[in-house]
This record gives sequence, structure tokens and C-alpha cells, in this order.
Amino acid sequence: MNFIGKKISETRKIKGFTQEELAELSKVNLRTIQRIENSNNEPRGKTLDLICEVLQIDKADLQDLNKVPQNNRIVAFIVNGIFLILLNLAIMLTIVYLAAFPESNINSRLGGVLLSFFIPFTIFYYTQKIKATERIFKFGICWIIYLPSLLYAQGFRDACAIGFRTWIFSCILLYFGVLFYGKVLFKSEKK
Repeated sequence: MNFIGKKISETRKIKGFTQEELAELSKVNLRTIQRIENSNNEPRGKTLDLICEVLQIDKADLQDLNKVPQNNRIVAFIVNGIFLILLNLAIMLTIVYLAAFPESNINSRLGGVLLSFFIPFTIFYYTQKIKATERIFKFGICWIIYLPSLLYAQGFRDACAIGFRTWIFSCILLYFGVLFYGKVLFKSEKK
């Protein structure tokens, strides 16, 4: 979002100018004023100087408006990262709880298998526009960490025995399969 265009538009209205009047007073093309206010263009150099002079706006303050959203993007990135980690942990721990323990009954294991299908199916539905590898990295990172940890802690032979006996490997394969090949489950709407 172009905060400079929004500020110019607000200031112009407060001063009582129309776009045509601002264009005429600042000697800037009317179409340029319209594009700036619609956030299609960002004024720079002489254009910004002319508009600021007519509207009596400090150019430095106006340019600082676009620096604030960068800080917001960094905070949003951190919050999204924490959310993704917590979401991954919740999904993984739920499926592990249902399917990985030797004491789990058949109903619990079937629940783990069903969740291993429906959770990534839902994730795919809402993230169809991102690449499959990015989706796997974002929503399968805990599984990517879990598997080597299991192999390291139990040893390869025991980990395989646990994984196949408890259905956890089946759940993981199903989870990654749906995340990666989810497009097969949806009809293409492109015609």
C-alpha cells in the first residue's frame, strides 16, 4: 500500500483542492495525480517536491510514511513464523498421540490416519497458489525433524519396527502425499 498517495489525497481534500486544481497549481499532469492517489504510482523527485510545495507538506515526513510498513512486515513475518511452528507442533503431536503409541487401539490409529488426510487436504485447499515444496516446508517441518529424531533415538531397525507397527509411517506418508499431490484431488477450474 502506498501511504504517500493516501496522505496526499487526504491533505488535498483537507485543503479543499480538487485533483484538477492540485494538478494545475503543482504543474503536474492530472493523470499523474490520479495515479498517485490511487496508489498506482509513487511520486519521486521533482514531482514530489511540486506536490509537497502546493500542499505545504514536509517531504521528509511523507517519505517516512512508507518506512513504517517495513517494520510491520518484519513483525508479521516473525508472528507468522511462530504461528507456523506452533501449528506444525500441534498437528504432529496430535497425530503422534493417536497413532504412534503401542497402546493405541485401532480406533485411535484410524483417527490418526483420517487426520493425516484431512488436515493436509484442508491446508492444500487454502494454499493452492503456493508451490508444493514450499507447502511441505511450511506445514511439514515438524515431521521432517521428527523422523531423523526417531531414527537417531531408536536406531534405524527399532524406529522402522515402531513406525510400521504403530501406523505412524503410514500417517506421515499420507500427510506428505496429500500436501504435495493435493492438486490431484481437486478438479481444475481453468477452462
